[in-house]
Amino acid sequence: MSLNQSIPQNDPVASAGAVQQQMNGNALRSRGNRCKDPAAAELKKAASKLPRHFPEGGMEFKRSLLQVATTGTAFFVMLGLMAAVSGTMYWLTLLLAIPTAGLLVRLFIVQHDCGHGSYFKLKSSNDLLGRMISVLTLTPYDNWRRSHSAHHATSGNLDRRGQGDVMTMTVAEYKAMSLVGRIGYRLFRNPLIMNFIGAPVNFILLQRLPTGRSWTDPDARNSILALNFALVIVFGIPMAMFGVVKVLSIYVPMMTIAAWIGGWLFYVQHQFEGTCWERDENWDFHSASVIGSSYFELPPLLRWFTGSIGLHHIHHLCSRIPNYRLQEIHEAFPEISSMAHRINIVQSIKCWRLALWDEENKKLIGFSDLKSTASA
Repeated sequence: MSLNQSIPQNDPVASAGAVQQQMNGNALRSRGNRCKDPAAAELKKAASKLPRHFPEGGMEFKRSLLQVATTGTAFFVMLGLMAAVSGTMYWLTLLLAIPTAGLLVRLFIVQHDCGHGSYFKLKSSNDLLGRMISVLTLTPYDNWRRSHSAHHATSGNLDRRGQGDVMTMTVAEYKAMSLVGRIGYRLFRNPLIMNFIGAPVNFILLQRLPTGRSWTDPDARNSILALNFALVIVFGIPMAMFGVVKVLSIYVPMMTIAAWIGGWLFYVQHQFEGTCWERDENWDFHSASVIGSSYFELPPLLRWFTGSIGLHHIHHLCSRIPNYRLQEIHEAFPEISSMAHRINIVQSIKCWRLALWDEENKKLIGFSDLKSTASA
């Protein structure tokens, strides 16, 4: 199986992304846009080399198995330690929740790779492992897979927003809203609400509910309901044995921290100064993947916990590459990463002020920048 066969063919949304990935993309016609990079041709040329670099997708069965086995074992050991000290030293339980949450994030990356069909060569193996891990991440595998495939096929496309991305309005759309609407959007974009409250609520509660597209899509709806049933069994047994409060006091804090980490990562991957958004007629897959996705530079330990997902520009360029190969691609194709926008942890904090896409100046701005755009 080649890299271009990156998405299951029975998924129409994902197939659209695969088609876009195989296309060279339309010529970018807008002026003053960072997406119209003079090195776009070089980027497409470099992207065409990836299938030859990894003719089988870069997947190694033993390496994949070793990664999930060691990460899963460490995760359950840490959960056991949290439970063991919870009765006498709950403060230590909360402290241990931090590295345990990091391990859960790493397991989520494995589930994420399974959804892309990039962890094992067999779709059935990817789906089985992805659904097993979903019980730990509380994320319905099939529903999330379809939504995330749509995200890859539409990332940076202003006319196809709202599919697995962070809701982002243009300046014109924001100004056209009512006062109540503006207040609501400002509250939504507040990092305390979006990430520190919203992310845990989304993972723990909202993903239990088949709403919107997931309600009208039978496969997505069944994915959510099936996971809910599995959660009742998997968490119901220890709750019956040790008590509801005991189980929740261990898992919820850890899950909350993991949601904070995951929410932060997902936000800075596409919401940063220098990102790229275009209307549908000018949208280009390769530019949106590399210029519209950040290169989040993390220390080695954090890179390990996050499965190198900080190399998000490479992942978007070719989602068939498993997480443990991203660093290798980064080093083998420096010309790709040289076009990406690098941000570090400190810079990622500054990204949270960005909330609106300024179509005239082709950049993300904060609410405080609205006056300057009005006078320009």
